[in-house]
Amino acid sequence: MRKVQLTETVLRDANQSLIATRLPYDKFESILETINKAGFYSAEVWGGATFDVCLRYLQEDPWERLRKIRAKMPDTKLQMLLRGQNILGYKHYPDDVVRKFVAHSIKNGIDIIRIFDALNDVRNLEVAIDETVKNGGHASGTICYTTSPVHTHETFVGMVKDLKSMGAASICIKDMAGIMGPQEAYNLVAAIKDAEPEMPVVIHTHSTTGLAFMTYLKCVEAGADVLDCAISPMSGGTSQPATETMAFALRDMGYQVDLDDKALVTMADFFKGVRADFLKDGVLDPISMATDTQCLNYQIPGGMLSNLISQLKQMNAIDRLDEALAETPKVRKDLGYPPLVTPTSQMVGSQAVQNVLAGERYKVVGKEIKAYCRGEYGRTPAPIDPEIQKKIVGNAPIVEGRFADSLEPGFEAAKAELGATATCDEDVLSYIAFPQVATAFFKDREAGFPKKEAPKTEKKTESAAPAVGSTFNYVVNVNGNQYAVTGVVGDAAAAAPAAVPAAAPAAAPAAGETAVKSPMPGSVAKVLCSAGQAVNAGDVLVVLEAMKMEIEVSAPCAGTVKSVAASAGAAVATDDLLVTIG
Repeated sequence: MRKVQLTETVLRDANQSLIATRLPYDKFESILETINKAGFYSAEVWGGATFDVCLRYLQEDPWERLRKIRAKMPDTKLQMLLRGQNILGYKHYPDDVVRKFVAHSIKNGIDIIRIFDALNDVRNLEVAIDETVKNGGHASGTICYTTSPVHTHETFVGMVKDLKSMGAASICIKDMAGIMGPQEAYNLVAAIKDAEPEMPVVIHTHSTTGLAFMTYLKCVEAGADVLDCAISPMSGGTSQPATETMAFALRDMGYQVDLDDKALVTMADFFKGVRADFLKDGVLDPISMATDTQCLNYQIPGGMLSNLISQLKQMNAIDRLDEALAETPKVRKDLGYPPLVTPTSQMVGSQAVQNVLAGERYKVVGKEIKAYCRGEYGRTPAPIDPEIQKKIVGNAPIVEGRFADSLEPGFEAAKAELGATATCDEDVLSYIAFPQVATAFFKDREAGFPKKEAPKTEKKTESAAPAVGSTFNYVVNVNGNQYAVTGVVGDAAAAAPAAVPAAAPAAAPAAGETAVKSPMPGSVAKVLCSAGQAVNAGDVLVVLEAMKMEIEVSAPCAGTVKSVAASAGAAVATDDLLVTIG
């Protein structure tokens, strides 16, 4: 009788997918000992968006949260999700930072690190895998599953061989959007097992499209060893298939599943209460737990879809959703068919929105997309459209090798910058990953985490932006079909800043002066110029933050800055005056 094992995702991906990762430690602390006794292959508890959300919203130190979980679950392997050279953020970090982060993750309680790269560029996985192995951890090399003319079984099997040679102890097939069909899954697992019979294969998918249970069973038939599941009250929809159902089905088919059913019942009863609380306060909407087959049409992960909706809603442009959905696969093709997973899903989705709202493709381009087109994120699955690349970065040099090789070490510099604010190396790593968010967290911590005032209830208007954490429902038309869609304001990773001051009104430019205006709604992240400063055409004057991307606003001409209307933290609308050049 062949043994199949399950990983429980309720403490990370399940709640990230359903309730935007808003599950605080004190909400699940009392069930940890039961989870520990249930007999799981592993429990996914960290990484992904949990780190950011702990600092940003939950007033929790993510490292302390991990240590507390470890203390309550000494007998279960704890697992995290790591974005390779991106760690947990949207950019590449120097090797010393990656190594420090991996080492401290294992030191604080992580056993298994699932390591992926958004482009499936194995060069971006090598350092993290090496450091995981050096520290006695289990490195699970990950394939980001997607479909395109250039993604084949041969390319995936070749990637498996590379990951094995780097030291990966298992292979995970990560199906972010729940689009992997049963037969396709069987064929891919079989191909991997034929090439590397002894390599354990882990399968991760989402229930969004309704395929997950069928896909899992076919994967097991082909030789898969471990499946990601979520305890039933937090399963389904954009989450994973139900743990108990999967265990029952596998046993019914003659497989050995060593889970304690009594522990599972206790877990399910507990999380029914958790689910009820989140349903009551509106963070969890029942629609998000339902089957939604539209993903099969445009292959957008559920988290990415809710983020697109929240972005458009905040811009009062939800009526442009159809256009944004239609533009997304076009942008993906232009950029060389990247798998749609963080951070590329956010980058592609945001660029699609920019293209639609600007009325011209690639007129407004985020800092991250520019870096992507310069090769800083790695080797794309297919070449970037050369005309698009030239429009975005001009004749800028393209990175040929591994971008991280060009980065100076960063840990000691960040440690010196923080000084006494950092109480430990873990604080430094939090700061490197999320500088502004961590700085605010450290200030709150020093002040004893003062209770934040609840936002005042105001009468909603059509133009009002919804509160972070709230949900909203729409019926959208995709390819002639209508779908009910739920969005959560403030997606799994990070939402737009809450309550920022509006930009100060500024006088219209006088004759002979040039007005530099905001190309889109957002908030001012940085002001890089001052009155009286001489600037050249192309100099960056202001950096906006919109849709979690940075938009650089440059001088359209040479001249002298006459006035600056923008101020850091201010909210701006499209065509708001930022800077005047004379």
